[in-house]
Amino acid sequence: MRRLIKYLFYLIILAAIGLVVYAYVGPWFGADFSPPQTEIREPVTLHAD
Repeated sequence: MRRLIKYLFYLIILAAIGLVVYAYVGPWFGADFSPPQTEIREPVTLHAD
């Protein structure tokens, strides 16, 4: 059981490192992580008493 937990821990560490590497290297391979930028305008009615 202890060996299984150790291997699971190593797998989680490798997955975290892989995710960080993908975040840095992904844009070179065409992965775009930026949100779409659109302008939103909504009219606002202020009620001043």
